[in-house]
Amino acid sequence: MFDLVLAIIALPFWLIILVVVGPMIYFQDKGSIFYNAPRLGKDGKIFKMYKFRSMKMNAPDLRNEDGSTFNAEDDPRLTKIGKFIRKTSIDETPQLLNIIKGDMSIIGPRPDLPEHMELYEGNEARKLEIRPGVTGYNQAYFRNTVPWKERIKNDIYYIDHLTMWMDIKVFFKTAVSVLKREDVFVVAKNEDKVTYKN
Repeated sequence: MFDLVLAIIALPFWLIILVVVGPMIYFQDKGSIFYNAPRLGKDGKIFKMYKFRSMKMNAPDLRNEDGSTFNAEDDPRLTKIGKFIRKTSIDETPQLLNIIKGDMSIIGPRPDLPEHMELYEGNEARKLEIRPGVTGYNQAYFRNTVPWKERIKNDIYYIDHLTMWMDIKVFFKTAVSVLKREDVFVVAKNEDKVTYKN
């Protein structure tokens, strides 16, 4: 109920963002405004997560060696407006609609790709015990600086220590991180491998 009330209050402000950013995305390359990404939800249920499209139409799917999605500031797949909305996290704001639909919460583990279900080991599937979030413990404290497997460990730590106070700290820490625009993109190392995913 708390998620739903806050999402409904925020909806008019998001509509203003939609009116301003939507045409910019469209006129960049006359493509779709939204990117609907299949993701793993609570108990492994697959849902469509809404985002503003930040990449060029029909951009190839690049993955890091650990199976996570490739993310870098100099990514040639990003459009000009896409790079801006990615850096400011505006591209994630359509997930307000996912909160209203009941697919996501404001705070929770960031949702994985459906194929990641096969890559979970040990107790890692525990991250599916609760609804995924628009932001979470990882995004608040580490953004994109830790590898995928470590993010899962942090997600389970969050689940085991879940309290209203924890959510409040994550919320405000996220706000600070977004305003500072720190650690938005992964800094690739020489040994990192990037692969195409069909």
